[in-house]
Amino acid sequence: MPSTVEVRFKGIRKDYYRWAEDREPLRLRDAVIVEADRGLDFGRVSAVGDTASKKCGGCSTCGPTDGAAAAPDAPVKAASIRPVVRLATQDEIRVANDRRRSEEEIRHAVTERTRSGGLPMRVSDVEWQWDRKKLTIYFTAESRVDFRPVVRELAAQHHTRIDLRQIGVRDEAARLGGVGRCGREYCCSTWLKDLNPISLGLAKDQHLSLNPAQISGGCGRLLCCLRYEHEFYVAARKRFPKEGKTLRTARGAEKVVAVDIFRERVFLRNDELGPRTVLLADLKAELESQPDAAAPVAAVPVVKAAPAARARRAPAARVAPVSAPAPAPTPPPPEPAAPAAEPAQKRRRRRRGRRGGPPGPEQ
Repeated sequence: MPSTVEVRFKGIRKDYYRWAEDREPLRLRDAVIVEADRGLDFGRVSAVGDTASKKCGGCSTCGPTDGAAAAPDAPVKAASIRPVVRLATQDEIRVANDRRRSEEEIRHAVTERTRSGGLPMRVSDVEWQWDRKKLTIYFTAESRVDFRPVVRELAAQHHTRIDLRQIGVRDEAARLGGVGRCGREYCCSTWLKDLNPISLGLAKDQHLSLNPAQISGGCGRLLCCLRYEHEFYVAARKRFPKEGKTLRTARGAEKVVAVDIFRERVFLRNDELGPRTVLLADLKAELESQPDAAAPVAAVPVVKAAPAARARRAPAARVAPVSAPAPAPTPPPPEPAAPAAEPAQKRRRRRRGRRGGPPGPEQ
């Protein structure tokens, strides 16, 4: 039965192939020529034997893993894996290296073309297929980009199939690689298989600083390593009392200020006796010795006055201080009498006379 091998290409791209058992076994870092989409591609072996079979166990194209019953369609699945064509010769390795050196020049040319065209995209990487039948260009952008004019120009210039792929910033960091704040290479570009989502709640559970500059990686997103020890922190904190809880100890009511899961210590504070630090084992023994340690100290209830009491106090609170009687108000002065109505009528008649023509002769 053919054995499964894992072949890595440029960046983090990898795929699984089959290698006939009657041929010479492959070793790690061997250069091979494999079947690709519409042609051949160049890669290096990264896993062989049982290791490659276990890695490929989750995909639908692999055969059954060790110890599993063979399904009726197992030969069909195994046959669907593309075979390794041959080991690469020195001339083929030299051609592959020349392809890699030309990719940087193409990336600069594509970057200048996108800038001149005003396209809001950043070209991250360029990858040639070994037989030059396909050129893949990886880019990042905040939204969808109409790059059809660029594809037509590149296809006419290089006479090959052009494939533009939009990737995220985390995938870009995984392809390009780099050194993290820990001094080691990026996990995503070396050994991390899946890029799972990272939330700010992971940093809160571990009591880390929430400053984005301290918990972000080279891609500008939250560090992938925040997930590595999260389960340990969650399981370890279940053994400690919650912070802010009030316990009944030998010193009375004490509040849990903080916990140290690595040194197994608990920081307590008493309002009268002050703070202290005690080991977790000693605290558990001290709590077990207290008869009422099983239940936490209840908060002092706030006593509210009854509605009747508030009603009795309300009038007393609004009583004004006793003062001298105010003097009697002075009556307003009498208003002047209105003029007689007869002059007004005469004045009104005169106005009517003025409105007409000249007076006629007296009779």
